[in-house]
Amino acid sequence: MTEKILILDFGSQYTQLIARCIRELNTYCEIQPCNKPIDWDDSIKGIILSGSPFSVNDPLAPVVDIAAMGERVPVLGVCYGAQLMAKVFGGEVAKSSTREYGRAFLEHSDKEEPLFYDVNLKSQVWMSHADTIVRLPEVFTPIAHTDNIPVAAFKSLTLARHPIHAVQFHPEVTHSLEGKQILRNFLVHICGMHQEWTPAAFVQETVARIKAQVGDQKVVMALSGGVDSTVAAELIHKAIGANLYCVFVDNGLLRKNEFESVLDSYKHMGLNVKGVNAKDLFYGELKGVSDPEQKRKIIGRLFIEVFQQESKELKDIKFLGQGTIYPDVIESVSVNGPSATIKSHHNVGGLPEKMNMGLVEPLRFLFKDEVRRVGKEIGISDIFLARHPFPGPGLAIRILGEITPEKVDMLQEADAVYIDLLKEMNLYNQVWQAGTILLPVQSVGVMGDERTYEFTVALRAVTSTDGMTADWAHLPYEFLAKVSNDIINKVKGINRVVYDISSKPPATIEWE
Repeated sequence: MTEKILILDFGSQYTQLIARCIRELNTYCEIQPCNKPIDWDDSIKGIILSGSPFSVNDPLAPVVDIAAMGERVPVLGVCYGAQLMAKVFGGEVAKSSTREYGRAFLEHSDKEEPLFYDVNLKSQVWMSHADTIVRLPEVFTPIAHTDNIPVAAFKSLTLARHPIHAVQFHPEVTHSLEGKQILRNFLVHICGMHQEWTPAAFVQETVARIKAQVGDQKVVMALSGGVDSTVAAELIHKAIGANLYCVFVDNGLLRKNEFESVLDSYKHMGLNVKGVNAKDLFYGELKGVSDPEQKRKIIGRLFIEVFQQESKELKDIKFLGQGTIYPDVIESVSVNGPSATIKSHHNVGGLPEKMNMGLVEPLRFLFKDEVRRVGKEIGISDIFLARHPFPGPGLAIRILGEITPEKVDMLQEADAVYIDLLKEMNLYNQVWQAGTILLPVQSVGVMGDERTYEFTVALRAVTSTDGMTADWAHLPYEFLAKVSNDIINKVKGINRVVYDISSKPPATIEWE
């Protein structure tokens, strides 16, 4: 049984960062809403209480039984988690006289304090809270302070069977320069974790688990050409071999020549894949539709229908494989209930309910960068691992307004020029995702002695780790000048190119 840390999510924007830091320390962890009862077993070795947008003094502020947790495992409170500890055990938390955001310097004096092993006596940390602990309960001992906060970290060794620690800063963010060391100290010196969760260990455990789950039954899986579905398929293939049946649907909204090239690559991997050309079906149903949410729903519905039809032709299929990854799961079970619908066509929903099959989701608890590391471990080519993320609805949400085959052709050509030039100039791997958007805007241009009235495309390129936040990529002017010139010269119907310099938030990565 894999040992793990449980992170109770109180709604903080940083909760996923805590998980990512712990995973990077070769330790498995899971995020769970704070309002869900803990399903205790021997694999849980420690609990971390996250930050929160709530104040602990709000009437509706979430509360958990910290003492009961401490009877079972060590506990670490972070920011809100720390303030909650102080309040429930009789201390006082109040509004800070000055809002405490940004850099601060943590000072501790006890070199033997386990939480601060190998941490400088004065270390930069990151604060992000409007409340502060005014009075610490007697059951706790302060172990660090800053210039403005007398209680920046504290602990109790007597409140419960296991030690309880807390910090009023965020060790998980990069601005806390030794924050990862503090988290490592909690894992290793306080929880006794062995830091054995590696890509190789994950592969071995996952393949064994799939074999146990599926046995000699058959699995059907839809492939997209993306990293997630490809790595998931290869893991399932390692477990059950030829009993995995894959379907790759061409909805007419893929990149130029992508259907043929990806299908060929899959067959070279030894996967049993059937390619289905469904372009005309998708184009027909999307005709005249401009609303982005409606486009997504049509594409999602049609994909399910095509996939179901192909699956029916296979006999005795008992399981459905999916490339669901952890951010999908977290968004679907957030502390405040399911996240607001920003966009449809989500991996977690759709197929399972309609197909009455068991689910096989090898990547369900991995972040995107972990999926790539696992893919590398099992020998998947960079053709897949280095590919930028591509939206499920494909070019449909990069064509603003109505979709026509002519617009798809135009966008495929322009996008191919853009992506090929990024690769040629060694810029492709410097950005997380790049794509071309066809705008429903025509403008006047001049080509030779002729007046033109043609379309505009917007180029999008962002830097990110997992797509949760993103900044626009600062591509060289020389590149932008060349790509603009090449698109206008090579793609008939486009006479203007613009570059999107919006970050996420407030903008999304895709335009629809």
